[in-house]
Amino acid sequence: MKRIHVLIMGFSIGSIFTTNAQTPEEALRLGWNTSGGTARYRAIGGTMGSLGGDITAAYVNPAGLGMYKTGEVVVSPGYSFSKVNSEFRGTKDSATKSAFDFGIIGAVFEDGPVALSINRTANFNNTVYYRGQNDLSSFSESFAEEFSNSGLPINVDLYNAGLSLGTKLANYTYLIDTLSLDRYTRVIGLPERDAILAGASAIVNQEKRIETRGGITELNIAIAAPVEPVYLGFSLGIPFVNYHRITTMNEADASGNSSNNFNYSRYHEDYRLRGLGLVMRFGLLIRASKNFRWGIAVHRRAVYKLTQRQTGSIEADLENYFPRGNNIRRATEDSIYTQFGADVPRYKFKLQSPWKFLISASYVLREVEDVSKQRGFLTADLEYVTYSSPRYSFFDGGIDQYYYNVNHAIERSYKNAFNFRAGGELKIKTVMARVGFGYYGSPYEDDALDASTMTLSGGLGYRNKGLFIDLTYVHSLNKDVNFPYRLRAKPNTFANVEEIRRNVVVTVGVKF
Repeated sequence: MKRIHVLIMGFSIGSIFTTNAQTPEEALRLGWNTSGGTARYRAIGGTMGSLGGDITAAYVNPAGLGMYKTGEVVVSPGYSFSKVNSEFRGTKDSATKSAFDFGIIGAVFEDGPVALSINRTANFNNTVYYRGQNDLSSFSESFAEEFSNSGLPINVDLYNAGLSLGTKLANYTYLIDTLSLDRYTRVIGLPERDAILAGASAIVNQEKRIETRGGITELNIAIAAPVEPVYLGFSLGIPFVNYHRITTMNEADASGNSSNNFNYSRYHEDYRLRGLGLVMRFGLLIRASKNFRWGIAVHRRAVYKLTQRQTGSIEADLENYFPRGNNIRRATEDSIYTQFGADVPRYKFKLQSPWKFLISASYVLREVEDVSKQRGFLTADLEYVTYSSPRYSFFDGGIDQYYYNVNHAIERSYKNAFNFRAGGELKIKTVMARVGFGYYGSPYEDDALDASTMTLSGGLGYRNKGLFIDLTYVHSLNKDVNFPYRLRAKPNTFANVEEIRRNVVVTVGVKF
């Protein structure tokens, strides 16, 4: 059983039921990920800070493009299969998903050198499923808390109320209602009603499924300036965000009491986030000696302009709360907006992602001007990411109290972390063998939240007469946590989530 009490500046972080869904976890999603690229880049653990000679350098250290002596065109399709194991309240489950991936597609031109490319820098395709019996709380309480903290009357005009769609639907279906106790009236979730009256806690069976799709696809232009033995680089990227999440939360009475005003509830949410941003990367690469190369890179925070849209529904069986025949309650966004001739609101906002700082070193076996005679290399990157620095604001940069609370919650919830990557290649005539390793540290401030990503990779490459083909297998293990909902007044329970992802990447390229 996992539980943690979270209370941060009066802001209930991470809830899928918040008013605008601009949450700390939304900011983390756009910053804590591993980037796609060529099969060679993936095979050596995603290490490219001081090596160069690969188009993916545009996304890591653009100074590495200065190592090019000819131009090239590359394409990198791939396929991924993931299995997500989860544990919630002592119950273990799993879910699987497979999908076609594309890595980097682009060209490097010798004059400059200049690189033009498009790359999948984040992949959101995933499925998480968990279930368990909860005697701590009901998910309806997250709606009750939001409504109670709003100070609105229970019979408020829902169309104009400043509440999340989920809370509006819960009010419309009477999944939340008022209860008078000890001369005080409070807003409660119906599953807790009888338990509150008895001075106890309700026992409910909970089940949550999250299906996510989409990713971040970046259009990039990069240029390097070789001034031997120093190389300078700059890249400008336009990341396009397309994130689609379908969440289903089911809850059922586990007490066996058929007269406690609650049998089950089902919440369905369809959330879409789209937009674009701007990111700049600066790099320096030094050929310090015959065999050693050093690299330094700085990634300015990406600035995104985003639009989110949320639809959903609730169905609840309140048993005998109303007269016979009126206890199955249903509502959708149509119940709140469409019947008034209005569209579902779209929220627009700006998000600044974390900074990234990178240092790197490479040792090249038989470092000579003719790269065809080189015999291999060992390389490593150390990256520092400021996960506590993302900031929300309006399009014009203004910040109201809501954004102030969210931004402060980000500072308190996340910490800056180190990522480490290493890899190597051994070349025998026209064939190369490669291995790599990567470790991405936890972004969470609380040590109770176990999270990290580790990758192991290996691959083969072939180069001959201007044609090259690379094949890579990447095995990733990602540990994270997922909160079914967040409460401020009670301990929060969460699921431990472990994703095993297998990727096969192929790169085909032609020198010119």
